[in-house]
Amino acid sequence: MTVSQDVKHVAQVSFWRRYWFDIPLWKRIIPAFVLGVAIGIVWGEDATSLQWLGDIFVRLARMLVAPLIFFTITAGVIGMGDPKRLGSLGVRSLALFATSAFVAATIGMLLGLALQPGAGVSLVGAKPQTIEAGRTLSEQLLAIIPVNPVQALAQGDMLAIIFFAIFFAIGVLTLGERGRPLIDVIGAASEVMMRLVIFVMEVAPIGVFGLMASAVGASGLGVFINISLLALGTLLGCVIHLLIVHTGLIALLARLSPIRYLRGAVDALVIAFSTSSSSASLPVEMAIAEKKFGIHKSIASTVLPVGVGIARDGTAMFVALLSMFAIQALDITPSTSDLFLIVAVSTMLALGAPPIPSAAMFMMAAVLSVVGISDVESALLVGFILPFDRLLDMMRTTVNVSTNMVNATVMASSLGEMERDVFATGGQPLNSEAAGENNPRR
Repeated sequence: MTVSQDVKHVAQVSFWRRYWFDIPLWKRIIPAFVLGVAIGIVWGEDATSLQWLGDIFVRLARMLVAPLIFFTITAGVIGMGDPKRLGSLGVRSLALFATSAFVAATIGMLLGLALQPGAGVSLVGAKPQTIEAGRTLSEQLLAIIPVNPVQALAQGDMLAIIFFAIFFAIGVLTLGERGRPLIDVIGAASEVMMRLVIFVMEVAPIGVFGLMASAVGASGLGVFINISLLALGTLLGCVIHLLIVHTGLIALLARLSPIRYLRGAVDALVIAFSTSSSSASLPVEMAIAEKKFGIHKSIASTVLPVGVGIARDGTAMFVALLSMFAIQALDITPSTSDLFLIVAVSTMLALGAPPIPSAAMFMMAAVLSVVGISDVESALLVGFILPFDRLLDMMRTTVNVSTNMVNATVMASSLGEMERDVFATGGQPLNSEAAGENNPRR
């Protein structure tokens, strides 16, 4: 390489660092999000041709999820050293998830009573949708134990992967010093996965642009007008839960700054909103937990992956609100016991909801069945709302992801497993390692 070529190369590297890598991820995602919405409005259905940009990002993120969960949970459990500690952490974490989901469902029910989103709604023209029967509790418990761990990894069966990772880690711990070489390999593999997460996050702005352009181009912004009160209720429920309940938990239980939490979590929340997928957001959550919140790997690598399967505050809130919408659309007056059942069942179903778009729509049928609404009527209601569900799903997924991050932060704080000074200063940008250096915060 000649001197002139070397100077040109240095100038190119400097340009990309200054105008891409040195800019915090969220400051690149927000303009991409806005530009995607604008292109979707201008181009209309033609903007769906940009969907592939979003699909590439989502596939890259989801490609990492299964191996990331396996290696990080295995490394985290090994890092704890004592399996009893893991059990205590799991019980406390599950209790917090269940409590916050119950509060979210209550908020959804109360908003349904206040806004009356289903009053006067006509279901004429709605096409019934097939509602699959849910699995029994015994079937759900058995499914956690994988018959074939490799198949569970291939299919992305999160609970089965988590179970096998914990079981495998306990087996490694029982080997003592003989397991040390394997522990080193697992630790290195976990670090490799986190490095790949940073690489994938560099294409997040492009993916968000493609996803938003396609979504708005296909459905338009008018989806909120068609079911405006339900959309307003969903928005209010998400904002109330995120800004009051979640920040309250951060302030009261973790004794940390809610503002710092929101600033640090913004990257993961934007990814969650644009992809409507808790699974696709997990790699960003893992990076934020360690780099911006100062949460020790032993906590981040165990609590966050487990939370992908049960952190469902947004889902609990929406299922309760949607059930109120359905009752009102069918002109049914619920009793006090019906309202309690709606909140209780919404909470229990949300904790076991699959991390896929629009899952809450089909869970509504189980809630409605306990208050005497038939599957036929439920299917008709699903058919009415499903065409408009994309943007609603984006909002509640954002709250689900925040639930997971709040839980991890509270657990880490209560156990003394975080660097509070890192949280207080905001840590370092997620893209610092991808840029090849520790960039100062801008």
